[in-house]
Amino acid sequence: MSQRKRLSNTQSSSQSKRQSGASAAQEENDDTTFTQPSTSQVQRGMQKLTPAQVDQKTAEVVQYFLVKDQKKIPVRRADLVKHVVKEYRTIYPEIMKRASRTFDQVFGLKMIEIDAKNHMYILINKLEPGDGASPIKSPTNPKMGLLFVILSVIFMKGGVVRENLIWNTLKKLRVDPGEKHEEFGDIKKVVADEFVRQRYLEYVRIPHTEPVEHEFRWGQRADVEISKTKILEFMGQLHEQDPQSWSQQYREAHSVSGSTQPGSSSR
Repeated sequence: MSQRKRLSNTQSSSQSKRQSGASAAQEENDDTTFTQPSTSQVQRGMQKLTPAQVDQKTAEVVQYFLVKDQKKIPVRRADLVKHVVKEYRTIYPEIMKRASRTFDQVFGLKMIEIDAKNHMYILINKLEPGDGASPIKSPTNPKMGLLFVILSVIFMKGGVVRENLIWNTLKKLRVDPGEKHEEFGDIKKVVADEFVRQRYLEYVRIPHTEPVEHEFRWGQRADVEISKTKILEFMGQLHEQDPQSWSQQYREAHSVSGSTQPGSSSR
């Protein structure tokens, strides 16, 4: 009897795992079922709706973006279509155009696509100076200050660093990843989870390492929002050196600063 129960539990567990896996796969493939409507499809869709209906749906999309932006979480097109746009998907391009105009004219924000493959969007402050004086330098936000330090280390080390270097650097700044911080809480969760979800950082497993090791790189949002020339200025002040003394980093910072504008990633 107990053997049958164990067998039943095992089957139930494996079935649950299969269902969970199928659900995750479905979530991942949601966007593949969505095809961007053509101009003629949008026009036909608009004819079936009242201006008030279109305005209401646009307002819902704007609200969805603003809620996500509070936590700096990129918006996936698949999620947007599934949870907000829904039956209005035939006029998706028109809704996005109107939402973009609202962000621009009402909020001073610019909606940009940071990941063309997975169709992910973020909002950036278009009122910031074009040279990248970003909100990350704001002294009123300690968490962004923490991120700025991490991005600086990665940039100065050639664009990719092992995670141990980051943890050791933070320890020197009295931010010990092994202890709960009074300001940030769980440091490793903030850095390797929150900053990664926000697309400021990439956290990548290094193949064939035992025990498993990871490395950090700049994320897509950082490429758009953060000025490498500002990082060099910061490092120059910190070490009392001319930023040009780091010749490789100086060339990289100035090669992208002129070409990378809010709205296009340097990747």
